[in-house]
Amino acid sequence: MDKNRVEGLAKESKGSVKEAIGKLTGNIATEAEGKAEKTAGKAQATIGKAKDAIKGATKD
Repeated sequence: MDKNRVEGLAKESKGSVKEAIGKLTGNIATEAEGKAEKTAGKAQATIGKAKDAIKGATKD
């Protein structure tokens, strides 16, 4: 599993938690930070998935 995939999933999870905390506390800034972090994590995980696919395709 590519390093970007792992880091992206972790960032996505952290962003989800931060977003939820922002919603619960009514803190719009924290909620927005969480959404942004979650989106960045998804993008990074997608890059990792693509790298894994390329590695898998070149091994065959």
